[in-house]
Amino acid sequence: MTGAVTTLPLHLVGEGLEVPCLDGATRPYLSLDQAASTGASLGVAARVNAFLPYYSSVHRGAGYASRFSTAAYEEARAAVLSFAGRSADDVAILCRNTTEAINHLAFRLALAPGDIVLTTVLEHHANLLPWGRYATCRFVECTADGRLELAALLAGLEASPRPKLLAITGASNVTGYLPPLEEAITAAHERGVPVLVDAAQLAPHRALPAAADYVVFSGHKLYAPFGAGALIGPRATFAVGDPFLAGGGAVELVDLDEVVWSAPPEREEAGSPNVLGAVALGAALDELAAIGFPAITAHDEALRSCLYRGLAAIEGVRLLGPPAEVAGLPVAAFVVEGLPHALIAARLSAEFGIGVRHGCFCAHPYLVRLLGLGEGELARFRERARRGDHREMPGAVRASAGASTTTADVERFLEALRTIVSSPHPTAYLLDEVTGDYWPEGFGRPDADLASVAGCGRV
Repeated sequence: MTGAVTTLPLHLVGEGLEVPCLDGATRPYLSLDQAASTGASLGVAARVNAFLPYYSSVHRGAGYASRFSTAAYEEARAAVLSFAGRSADDVAILCRNTTEAINHLAFRLALAPGDIVLTTVLEHHANLLPWGRYATCRFVECTADGRLELAALLAGLEASPRPKLLAITGASNVTGYLPPLEEAITAAHERGVPVLVDAAQLAPHRALPAAADYVVFSGHKLYAPFGAGALIGPRATFAVGDPFLAGGGAVELVDLDEVVWSAPPEREEAGSPNVLGAVALGAALDELAAIGFPAITAHDEALRSCLYRGLAAIEGVRLLGPPAEVAGLPVAAFVVEGLPHALIAARLSAEFGIGVRHGCFCAHPYLVRLLGLGEGELARFRERARRGDHREMPGAVRASAGASTTTADVERFLEALRTIVSSPHPTAYLLDEVTGDYWPEGFGRPDADLASVAGCGRV
């Protein structure tokens, strides 16, 4: 590998942050956990800071600051619709994140327990758990290497009773795999089935599917970690019926025995909205649009190639999911023979200043299949978890890159992993029974007060 630097004109707050390491030195922190959450881009932070002096309540205030804030909030909404390639027949509902957006839609679709929602085993829990509260889920299985086959999807669409909705991920948060989204949407529409796309992972990397009926995504995964996300869909879906949240801002008139709800999107945004989050989200979308997805895609492919080739060359490393030649994002999940996933993540952090994710990535059904776990093993893990013992929970390590990552960053990670695989750890690492995490003995931990309740290995 060449070590050449591939870069985009997007930089994050905190780049160059020095963190303490086990040998007493400090090193620039390298986040390869960007599939979970990204830092704020410098452009987003600048937009938020410029807006802060004008912050005020929106939609109802008569003062200058309120009118300025209202304009900024609605400009952010317009940026969301533009980014998604939507028309005036659609609305963008600003909410907290993808999880809230899917819960919101699940409520508003007025599903009945006997209704079928077709989804897949690849999904993040955010696109699995809400549907089961209102309807019956039918699952499309994946291949042994974690791909979706169109034939299996078609069988799920054509089975009786016909699904009321197809809820599908745009990109796997575990492997970066890109399912055949365009074909899936077309097949569903040919059978009269509307489609929700969970675009949480997709949105920072690829253009959103304009043909999908509903699209959801989160600002914290696309360089705007200020607590805002979006639910986009046809205005008609939200024009009648009670909103997901009831309260001020969602109404035209309230009497003690009667409510006249506002028109969407205001109908769906009860309470004081997250104006700062909306401003940040709009700024991030403007920034990504200015860079352009052709450049972002080329950058992604360079990072993915470097990452996958490097991991495949390390003895004992087993990559999970589809092979490198299958289209995907710069995300890699892997296990190392003889080394617990939690220990690898701990050593990368403590010894090299590199942050990755480990565990099951809030996508348990998919990871279980990728790891090839049997029912007996799962039963044993469940029993231990019920006792609060997470020391041997199954999982993997995930390295995920973003627009600010360079191939030099990937090389740094690969060199650190080669050292971990080939040499013993320089000190004792203690295993926390409750969290399942490791920590080097005698090395101060920033989350010490939360150690008994906050463990990334558990999810």
